[in-house]
Amino acid sequence: MSHDYNAVKAFIRHHYRHFNAAALIDAAEGYRTFTEGGGRMLLAMAGAMSTAELGLSLAEMIRQDKIHAISCTGANLEEDVYNLVAHDHYVRIPNYRDLTPEDEHELLARHLNRVTDTCIPEEEAIRRIEHAILDEWTQADRRGERYFPHEFLYRILRSGKLAHHYQIDPKDSWLLAAAEKNLPIFVPGWEDSTSGNIYASHCISGMIRNVHTVRTGIEYMMALTEWYTQQSTQQPLGFFQIGGGIAGDFPICVVPMLRQDLERDETPLWRYFCQISDSTTSYGSYSGAVPNEKITWEKLAIDTPKYIVESDATIVAPLIFAYVLAD
Repeated sequence: MSHDYNAVKAFIRHHYRHFNAAALIDAAEGYRTFTEGGGRMLLAMAGAMSTAELGLSLAEMIRQDKIHAISCTGANLEEDVYNLVAHDHYVRIPNYRDLTPEDEHELLARHLNRVTDTCIPEEEAIRRIEHAILDEWTQADRRGERYFPHEFLYRILRSGKLAHHYQIDPKDSWLLAAAEKNLPIFVPGWEDSTSGNIYASHCISGMIRNVHTVRTGIEYMMALTEWYTQQSTQQPLGFFQIGGGIAGDFPICVVPMLRQDLERDETPLWRYFCQISDSTTSYGSYSGAVPNEKITWEKLAIDTPKYIVESDATIVAPLIFAYVLAD
């Protein structure tokens, strides 16, 4: 496997010389230098990276200790498990740009939820997970226990109750790799996910009596604060961001919160920053903000190495990961 990564690295170094290609190399070299010097990396993951099967490269990054914490959307959290148990039932729509409203309605009738060119099968993926996770939610609810969204999925994966449903090689699931490492995960805005919607419905119906059985937002920030405070005293912390939105802004804000709101002036700033984004710089956009803007918010320092690769993360992230994993 390392031979494959070395071949990818050699190809990149030969061909990727200018513009976003050169930025990709700079970011990957900076990543290697940072982690080889003892730095630890938080990955912020927006978009539909799990449905894009980023686990094919991300899982190995986790196993090889190249990623030490993850902030992701609730969709990315659950969709890695959907892919794990229902991969063979996904439907690809290569001509998605040509679909009419009537075509889209036909997909709805087939219980296929479209994400660009890929449809998630509702029955085989979403409902299969719902049965497993509802059992965990209700048991915790009856016992008066509370867990974070990712902890519920960790419990399900570790129990093996879904193993007979696996339809991909388990080594290609990033959440399984994270569960094996007990990787810290932070999921801001988890309510804005299919699982979050399902959870709300069971709270409304009375199936779940304590709405706080699943811990969310503010407690995630408190947990992130504890993690950052502890880790940053031991080594520098870096930030590798895919996309923008809440998955990125939530975790990066822990530094100004610590320094300004808690007045812990000794808190170090992030010491590496890279963003892969296809969002162009525009008016007020967080996804399209250039890294230097973050200096004004006391997230990054003047001398923090900063990289931005303006391209499709489904293309760029696996290449950077392979580059980092090479010998």
